[in-house]
Amino acid sequence: MANVVVVTSGKGGVGKTTTTAALGTALAQSGQTVAVVDFDVGLRNLDLVMGAERRVVFDLINVVQGAAKLQQALIRDKRVETLWLLPASQTRDKDALTDEGVARVIDELRQRFDWVLCDSPAGIERGAQLAMRHADAAVIVTNPEVSSVRDSDRIIGLLDAKTERAERGERIAKHILVTRFDPARASRGEMLGIADIVEILSLPLLGIIPESQEVLRASNLGTPVVLSDPASAPARAYTEAARRLEGEDLEIVIPAEKRGLFTKLFGRRAA
Repeated sequence: MANVVVVTSGKGGVGKTTTTAALGTALAQSGQTVAVVDFDVGLRNLDLVMGAERRVVFDLINVVQGAAKLQQALIRDKRVETLWLLPASQTRDKDALTDEGVARVIDELRQRFDWVLCDSPAGIERGAQLAMRHADAAVIVTNPEVSSVRDSDRIIGLLDAKTERAERGERIAKHILVTRFDPARASRGEMLGIADIVEILSLPLLGIIPESQEVLRASNLGTPVVLSDPASAPARAYTEAARRLEGEDLEIVIPAEKRGLFTKLFGRRAA
């Protein structure tokens, strides 16, 4: 049975799709079977980041509505054989998703894969709620900005109220992933520091992705950064974040700072 993880945020443009592609690829590189699912119906960017836009025939909506089988819509990555993509529709809207259809698709994905990563649309509307509803865990992507962190706090509230686990009285595991972090700007007070973010959100830290042109370059090439430039700082950070998602207790080092930041210092508490 798969671990179903929603990659979510309250604010758009923080790097959810890039994160879904990078984490999914890193997990697949370890030999596990992984499906990345694009829930951002109407926009459909995950296939671009994965370099599979010309291979889309059927999509999530087709499968949800029974017009295509899951096997027909899944696209196998040409570079990592255990990685698959289920793209979103570019011509439909989120109202085409049904609760029953999404539940059926997620259940089928659980039977076939070790990991299912759901790339959620930003915000708190129906599409985002459907993306998180069946999740076992959440990666909350945030930039080190007050507005982004505040919106992430609202997403945490939804995860604790609108998921199947919440309705059963269970907790959904939640992790913070900070993207576009610039230590020089943080030291000048131009953006929030890591300790501030963790204190505000009161959740364990999954990783810190430094600001880098390599991430943008990789997205433009249609190749996750962990494949396009595996030695780069963001690629290493995503790979380590994937290992933490699997349960490894790895030290987190703030970019350009010598001291280590251990998640246990912030109370690796049950989320």
